[in-house]
This record gives sequence, C-alpha cells and structure tokens, in this order.
Amino acid sequence: MKKLRPSVFWFARKVVMISLALSSASAMAQMELNISVPWGKNEVHSVNAERYAKRVLEETGGYMVLKPHPGGTLGVKASESMRAIGEGVVPMGDFALFQNASRGAVLAAETLPFMVHDFDELKVLHRSFRPLWEKVLAKNNQKALYMAPWPSQFFFLKQPVNSIDDLKGVKMRTLDKLTSDWITRLGMLPVQMTNLEILQALGAGMIEGIPTSAGTAVAQKYWDFLDYGYVTNHIWASNAMAINLDVWKKIPPEHQATMERIAKEMEPEFWEAAKQDHEQKMAELKKNGMKIAVAPEALLREMQERTAPLWAVYVKPMGADAVAALAQYRQATGK
Repeated sequence: MKKLRPSVFWFARKVVMISLALSSASAMAQMELNISVPWGKNEVHSVNAERYAKRVLEETGGYMVLKPHPGGTLGVKASESMRAIGEGVVPMGDFALFQNASRGAVLAAETLPFMVHDFDELKVLHRSFRPLWEKVLAKNNQKALYMAPWPSQFFFLKQPVNSIDDLKGVKMRTLDKLTSDWITRLGMLPVQMTNLEILQALGAGMIEGIPTSAGTAVAQKYWDFLDYGYVTNHIWASNAMAINLDVWKKIPPEHQATMERIAKEMEPEFWEAAKQDHEQKMAELKKNGMKIAVAPEALLREMQERTAPLWAVYVKPMGADAVAALAQYRQATGK
C-alpha cells in the first residue's frame, strides 16, 4: 500500500492540529475546521463547499467555522483525499468517489460505461449504491454530509459522428483499464495518458478525441484542437463532502444536527448546480466555435449494447452487495 508522503502532508497536519487546539482553548464558543478541496475555486464543487460553509456558520450562530481551501492548497491530492480525512491529516474534505476507489472498489460504480443515461437515472443509482458508499466511508473513519454529481460527460472529437462506424479507428484518450476496455469495444484505439499530457498529445496528433466534461474542455480550451462535442454520459462522477469521525464526535450534538439538516436541504441544490454548470459550459464551448449536440439516440443505444457486458465483469470484484445493488438499479431502470 502506498504511504502518504510526510513532506507533502506536514503543512496540512499542522494546520489541523493548530486549528483544533485553538478551537478547544479559545474562550469564544467556536470550532474551526479546514476543508480540503482539490478543485479550482470556480469549479462547481468548490462553490458548493463555500455555500455550505456559509450556511453552517450562520445557522450555528458562528460556532462552526468551516474553511474550504480550494486548489489543493492543503497539500492533499484528489486521489488521496479519503485516506487523508480518515487519518486526520485534514478534518474535512470534498472528493470524487471514483478517484478514491482504492479505499473501496464500490466507490467506482458510477464509472461503469453507458449505464446511466441522465441525472434522473443517476438518482436511482445513488439510491441503490449510496448505502454501500457510506459503509466504505465509515470503515475509513469518516462520514458523508452530502453527495452531489459533476456535470454531464462528452466525447470531444475532431470529426462529426453519426453512427458507431464513424468512431472506428479514432485514437481516444483513456484513463485506466476499464476505460480502455470499453473504448476498444466501440471500435476506437485507446491511448492511455495523464491529464498533463493531453494538450501536447492533441497538438502532435497522438490522440483525436477525449471523453470528459464540458468544464474540462473549457478550462483546457479544447476548441483550439477539436471541433465537435457530443453529450454521451458514458460515465458519471459524484463527490462526497466528508468529515473525520473523531472530529465529528467533538462537535456538540445540536450543531451536528444543524450540519446534517443543512446538508440534506442543500444537496438537491447542488445537484441542480451541476445541471446549470453543464448548460453554462456548453454555451461557452459554442461561443468559441465548437459544434455541440447530444449524441444520436441510435448511437447511444449501440454504445450501451456493446459495453453492457462489462457491467457484471467490473461489479463482481466490488462484492455481493454491489452485485445486488446493480441488479436493483437495472430492474428499476429496465436496463
């Protein structure tokens, strides 16, 4: 198992220790908790964290001071967030479930290809899998206050696509083995690389397409290299705002109840924020010359049919509970 690097986390740990010490020693009735946020300050989940912290401050009478630190400034990587929270390196953090699947394979359930068509189906998936996700968090000494998705996913390409045949031989960027498997099933050529390599690879012609969100496309100005974007929702990704259980137990019960109530009230708002962010980013892509559309329905059906056999293959290692949750989801959605 990979060990956390002391040099990377030293500052974050010191911040946590000092904050908690000052909170307990202060004559004022106040408890300050830092929140690790690995996303840029303007990303939808960073904005969600700020909004949540503001309401908690107001409705606990200034007692609970939650301080989001966007941009990974506490030194916690996105893929190390869950471990850092559980071990008390940071008291709270926002993280993508699938990026922390090393702590529990079922956290990657949303990445099963073409299984979830839209936000409504994603809610059904959450009803089936969220109890399992929460068990994984509890085993890692933390609990989720709220969970909310990222916006919809796209295929960004150089050429237009009307049928599955138009994807044949396209060099598509991939993330991991699962991504490579379903990219291959669609007739494309998988090219695995990190985010930092993408722009150079586009310029050199090493890749001709990227499966990602509109937000990433805007941030990286993909319109300099690619002309078309199709909403495919090939995978989904949701985040959890989690808190270390040892820290949670130190919060007075009345403020625990307030934090949970606010989280429950705001979670639907955060889902809506993802939808709005999707629309805003699509408009920006169009403004910069990209041709944006929903992938043709026949193409989406074909892609789902080709990749659906992978669902059972990849969910089996997640455990019997995950297999049952997948069956429940498929029955509810008719897939």
